[in-house]
Amino acid sequence: MQTTNKIALVTGGGSGLGFAIAKAFTGTGITTIIAGRNREKLDKAAKELGELCHARPCDVSDFESLPAFVEDVVKEFGQIDILVNNAGINQKKAFTEVTNDEFQQILNTNVTGVFVLSREVVKEMLNRKKGCIIHISSMAAQYGIPKVIAYSASKTAIDGMTRAMAVELSPHGIRVNAIAPGFIYSAMTAKALDSDPERKARVMARTPMGQMGQADDIGAAALYLASDAAAYVTGVVLPVDGGNSIGF
Repeated sequence: MQTTNKIALVTGGGSGLGFAIAKAFTGTGITTIIAGRNREKLDKAAKELGELCHARPCDVSDFESLPAFVEDVVKEFGQIDILVNNAGINQKKAFTEVTNDEFQQILNTNVTGVFVLSREVVKEMLNRKKGCIIHISSMAAQYGIPKVIAYSASKTAIDGMTRAMAVELSPHGIRVNAIAPGFIYSAMTAKALDSDPERKARVMARTPMGQMGQADDIGAAALYLASDAAAYVTGVVLPVDGGNSIGF
């Protein structure tokens, strides 16, 4: 699990899964830049994670700003060894009520932003013939979930991008994988499920391990994929879901 002297960039790193991933990285000696739109949230997270964590504001849906952002990070930190594309947005709305703009907004952040940022980081990685990219997918790409049509489309695209990028970039020393989180505990998910007993029962019934995951479970998976222990792993979409995706 050699991780020292590596530089990681984690989008959406100020809270939730991004924070858990940054926590796992910094805890094993990886210098980690957390990026996001909320500078106050980023600064608070960086302070909590310690001296190996650095906050840098970035909006992945502002495509024109991303090349300069990557250039600045490389100039300041020397390189980017690991990129985690975690930033994303969702919307719960009936299929027929989703507007063109709403659908496109989610695709811009969850797909095009991931593409543009990855493209710019890969340009730097190619110079060193080395790198690791981790996308955050979803159970919404594994099976049908109602009222999240744009999110489902975006995460299905991420799975396809993961495989296409891995095939093209792995010969150049750049591994590309994804993590598909299952139902992960947070105050928000707990409140949502507690207020909908029927849905909570369905979630637990099809999860063989019979419990929700923790954000740290995603952090541990990302740490594995980013480390030399996964040196021969590429093009994988790894479910971290307690067996939910194969549950009956």
